[in-house]
Amino acid sequence: MTSLPIILKYLIVFLVSMVPIVELRGAIPIAESLDLNIFIYYPIAIIGNLLPVPIIYLFARNVLEWGKDKKLTKKFFTWCLEKGEKGGKKLKKAAGEKGIFWALLLFVGIPLPGTGAWTGTLAASFLDLDFKTSVIAISLGVILAGIIMSFGSKIVSTLGWLGLILIIIIILSIILFSIFHKKSKVKKRA
Repeated sequence: MTSLPIILKYLIVFLVSMVPIVELRGAIPIAESLDLNIFIYYPIAIIGNLLPVPIIYLFARNVLEWGKDKKLTKKFFTWCLEKGEKGGKKLKKAAGEKGIFWALLLFVGIPLPGTGAWTGTLAASFLDLDFKTSVIAISLGVILAGIIMSFGSKIVSTLGWLGLILIIIIILSIILFSIFHKKSKVKKRA
């Protein structure tokens, strides 16, 4: 892949960043593996990830509702609708009405499986958030996800396996901390 023309490498990053579920979690590590310039690949990945957002917000829910009763698309479209509704309810429950902007931003911005611009936009449409608020929160979330993925990818590309192990330890530590923090909150309420 390193023998590809430079423009094609950036096009790959752009296109991968648009793919649902993969998004920046795939595009940025690919850009790093292709040894591309972060000051060029970062905005390309961000723009590619944000490009589908208005289309998803305005049309995806209607298309999914239409396709959930069709024989060929029923299973996948129903799964997408359930995922969007579940994400929307989870955000609303966690944040309430006033904190929904920040919850949406963090939901999109923390690059975990099942989060990202696609799911966040679908959740925003299920929550009936206004277009402007949704796009701003999602855009800021995509920028945050890009920073996190770029930083993590740089660590892994610089330190190799040691960097990967370090990232895994950090992620596991954060998960364990949040689990124990939630349990201590529950115990205090009881």
